[in-house]
Amino acid sequence: MPVVARPKFGANAEAQIAAAYNNVGHRYSKYADGSIRDLFLFEGRHAYGDSKTWGTIRNKLLALHAKDPKRLRVLDLGCGPGTWLRRVVAYAHRIGFAEITANGVDIADGQLNQARALSHRLAVLDGVRINFSHGDLRRELAADEHDICLCLYGVLNHIPENELSLVMNRIASRSRGYFLATVRTIGSTPTVYVDDVCSAVRFYQDNRNDRLDVEFSDGRRTSFQSHLFSRDEFKRLAAASFTIEDIRGLDLFHGRFANDPRWNPPEHQTTSRVSQELSQLEERYCRDPGFIDRAAHLLLVARHKGMSQP
Repeated sequence: MPVVARPKFGANAEAQIAAAYNNVGHRYSKYADGSIRDLFLFEGRHAYGDSKTWGTIRNKLLALHAKDPKRLRVLDLGCGPGTWLRRVVAYAHRIGFAEITANGVDIADGQLNQARALSHRLAVLDGVRINFSHGDLRRELAADEHDICLCLYGVLNHIPENELSLVMNRIASRSRGYFLATVRTIGSTPTVYVDDVCSAVRFYQDNRNDRLDVEFSDGRRTSFQSHLFSRDEFKRLAAASFTIEDIRGLDLFHGRFANDPRWNPPEHQTTSRVSQELSQLEERYCRDPGFIDRAAHLLLVARHKGMSQP
């Protein structure tokens, strides 16, 4: 089995993160983004958070369409295999945007290659231009201003803490509309980001140095930047560059009640009644100061400071 040497802490941070996502290949999209074939089927361990994130994005697309149905420009930072950008493009085309320009940016070329291959059918639709390019939030971004900008699931967790303010300012300079981002919280359940946590035989989150070390069951080892956020830190960071509309916790309860294949028998599934009651608890406590930092993710909904109140 292949063994990838554990990078030293002084090694190039971008190369470490890109290698981690490239090495995991197609498994990342299966673990992180739900169904490849049905973009709007949300199931599995991350279904609740994904469905809430998509519902928020969908509502912003509807608001933009009501304001100007002629043109939509979308930027997905850390787009991975392009699942979220494809969701946006497919839905925007469905509701009638005449011209859709969608740009996905990532540092992992393997993920970008998947995104291009999976986006072929959308790319040939009338009025659609979809492009995936290599880029690092810490260095450069697409020059165009965008109506909606996404930065989802771990991307900002991989940015060194002392560079986060600069990155947020750079994102704001490329956005004239909405900004939606999710980050892992300080009280979240464990993740190894690039693959299901079940695939790791051991891992350690060094919160003093913001580093995650992982050894996978197939012998691969990796180490990369991993900074966990509190709500207050994330709010301060975003408020300097954007007008904040909402910050809520995603998945306070559903993930903790989900089956763990390493322990629970497959027939022991959460009932619909329990799932419904968990959803009620999620809504009750998703903004509660005593609970929010224990969500799996924080969801930020913000807009450009020059954008009028919707």
